[in-house]
Amino acid sequence: MFNAMALLWHTTEIIMSKPLFPLGRVTATPGCLELLDKNNQAPSDLLDRHVRGDWGIVDPDDAQANNLALEHGERLLSSYELLDGSKVWVITEWDRSATTLLRPSDY
Repeated sequence: MFNAMALLWHTTEIIMSKPLFPLGRVTATPGCLELLDKNNQAPSDLLDRHVRGDWGIVDPDDAQANNLALEHGERLLSSYELLDGSKVWVITEWDRSATTLLRPSDY
């Protein structure tokens, strides 16, 4: 059964979730763009998760480091697994001047 109230609450929650930091200039490596295209994954979806503090599949120590970096102005790293099992990293520089999407092998 369709629950309009639950849908409204979920939509409101998404809209109310504000970015935690600026992304700066956004770039992506050619290999990463090819991988995202192959997996039918929009770069904007990963950027949206990253900027809202969903660090993806990083280990707990890295997630904690990201949370501290929000307060102290250090680099932020997220890692996301795509449908084919490959990974994409999203890195925002310490000064929030730039964010890059890349494959781990591009690093």
